[in-house]
Amino acid sequence: MEQRFSLPVFRGRLHDARTAVSIGRWLGLAFTVCFGTGLISHVMQHPPGWLADGLPSRPVWGYRFTQGLHVASGVAAIPLLLAKLWTVYPRLFAWPVLRSVRHALERLSVAVLVAAAVFEVGTGLLNTAQWYPWPFSFVPVHYAVAWLLAGALVLHIAVKAPEIRAHWSRRSSGTLALPEEDGADRRSLLTAVAAAVGAVTATTVGQSFTPLKDLALLAPRHPDHGPQDLPVNRTAAAAGVGLIPAGRYRLTVAGPRPYTLTLEELRALPQHEVELPIACVEGWSKSAHWTGVRVVDLLERAGAPTHARVRVVSLQTWGGYRISEMGRRHARDPLTLLALCLNGQELSPDHGYPVRLIAPNRPGVLQTKWVGRLEVLS
Repeated sequence: MEQRFSLPVFRGRLHDARTAVSIGRWLGLAFTVCFGTGLISHVMQHPPGWLADGLPSRPVWGYRFTQGLHVASGVAAIPLLLAKLWTVYPRLFAWPVLRSVRHALERLSVAVLVAAAVFEVGTGLLNTAQWYPWPFSFVPVHYAVAWLLAGALVLHIAVKAPEIRAHWSRRSSGTLALPEEDGADRRSLLTAVAAAVGAVTATTVGQSFTPLKDLALLAPRHPDHGPQDLPVNRTAAAAGVGLIPAGRYRLTVAGPRPYTLTLEELRALPQHEVELPIACVEGWSKSAHWTGVRVVDLLERAGAPTHARVRVVSLQTWGGYRISEMGRRHARDPLTLLALCLNGQELSPDHGYPVRLIAPNRPGVLQTKWVGRLEVLS
């Protein structure tokens, strides 16, 4: 007996445009916030040359806020994306596959949008746990796909604009045409999705919003866990540094009037105490008390011009961000220190003993540890 191929028939309710638009608004907002804060993070980490001196050093909590918001919105997007895909997946089986040029653009935008969205939230989530089971470099690929996702989202919204308008509110024409009895179930579904978003956010955001740190059950990091009650991403052993003998340490300041300081000479200089946060790209952050020598004082001793940038070189032997650069605003900010103490104690090796950089409104990967050299750049 000959059997004919037939597409599956979906009789489940709520796979409708009103539900898709309602969830899509939240998801679009999460993606927009995540994209905007991601751009800020990328520029702060990899500023173009013309912008390097324009990056602000204040407010001191600026990067902590934007990066925490970036990771929180990315995490919140996960249940929203799953709910959105559940709502619209029956349309993948719509027949014919392509009905018009507009329909072809719609399907193309959906294919790119879904692939990019799943890639971004998936790789972003694994990055918070510092797990990279792929052969490519995370930062440039994640950044490039973010632009692809943004473009696909704009195209998708443009193509679906008539349907979005028709189902935007409860009183919109498309919404009124749907079965009235589905309204209660739709509200229940949206309430459940909102609860899921709230749950994953509340149990992860405490890694950066420390008042909720006791609720951070699903966060990869707890802001209090680590040497000297502060988390560490790269240990001294992982950086190939080990324990640096105090008697052998030298800080070289290369400028118009170059000089070298021993650790004892650094300790003998005027010490300043500041409270600044460490804010890492993985989403965790915490404020701490730092004591050390102001970078601006070291630069002035070296005869650095006021417009000069500074290159900071670590003693670590391998790994990314061994060298970082500071623009004029960060280098001249009186809160920027070469820190020798953390929370009243000498730095531990994993926190950069004997000397590390700490500066306001700066990504954690650029708060160079095990500093061995400062270079004045004209």
